[in-house]
Amino acid sequence: MRRATTVPSRSTEVPGPASGAGPGAGGGAHATSAEHATATSQAPAVAPLRFGYGTNGLADLRLDDALALLADLGYDGVGLTLDHMHLDPLAPDLAVRTRRLAQRLDALGLDVTVETGARYVLDPRRKHGPSLLDPDPDDRARRVDLLIRAVRVAADLGAHAVHCFSGTTPPGTDPDIAWHRLGDALTPVLEAATTAGVPLAVEPEPGHLLATLADFHRLRHALGDPHALGLTLDIGHCQCLEPLPPADCVRAAAPWLRHVQIEDMRRGIHEHLPFGDGEIDFPPVLAALSATGYQGLTVVELPRHSHAGPHFAELSLPFLRRAAAAAATATRSPVLVPPHGDPSATPEGSTS
Repeated sequence: MRRATTVPSRSTEVPGPASGAGPGAGGGAHATSAEHATATSQAPAVAPLRFGYGTNGLADLRLDDALALLADLGYDGVGLTLDHMHLDPLAPDLAVRTRRLAQRLDALGLDVTVETGARYVLDPRRKHGPSLLDPDPDDRARRVDLLIRAVRVAADLGAHAVHCFSGTTPPGTDPDIAWHRLGDALTPVLEAATTAGVPLAVEPEPGHLLATLADFHRLRHALGDPHALGLTLDIGHCQCLEPLPPADCVRAAAPWLRHVQIEDMRRGIHEHLPFGDGEIDFPPVLAALSATGYQGLTVVELPRHSHAGPHFAELSLPFLRRAAAAAATATRSPVLVPPHGDPSATPEGSTS
């Protein structure tokens, strides 16, 4: 189990939304201050937020039990990580199993986004391996195949996005070569996403080649700003290493925002924490997110807390609802911190 990693602050400039760009727009180059002000003044009406919980935080439950739990608790949807215990993307009859899952989600009234961060689904000995940056082209092709499978699953489920990340740069690899590999590897995935009508939402991940919002814009520009390429914004990651506060990150990311993950975190430490255990002030973050008009799921991301997944799923939704209510009334709730009472040992380490 990997321990929490300390991440140095990065003072990289983060581009703001292009003038007139909305949450569904492809965006453009860096906006001027006047353009940013205009875009902000023309922001869409406040939209109600829709909350989900990630199955990577319920890994000890059967998928159907996890879905029933989330529906009973009142979640709007689920972040489905394709893994050996939850809709194995490499097992036989994937299309048949996906159709059955779509029926079950519909019966439970749950929306879904598809996530691809399973640790060992491709290689039982390499965490998150192989990646899109591996030196071996056959290994990169295996990751590309997984992402294309994920796009097909997402289309069959009616998911609002497919999440992915770049991976870490292999030792001894020139960064320019790594960026070239990333763009080449994502090209067929974006083609599949375009055909399926499902956006690909790349997540900036601490320690990865694509680690920040600025890195996302580097990829976007290198690929010619494809319509199918969007962004997964992890609110904890913003607190961890972005130069802007999390609420400002939400506003800056708005034109490209396709998926949101949320948890608490501390500055400079990549450790996903239950709400109230970190440093994030959530009402301003949720107010900013609602003001963008974002309509996808905001998914709780606590994979290192799977040992007590139902416990944290039960606590997280009331916390988020109180924070959202505080945001809507521009007041701070006096009871935002939940009494965790973790029923077993405290997990350690980063969730990446």
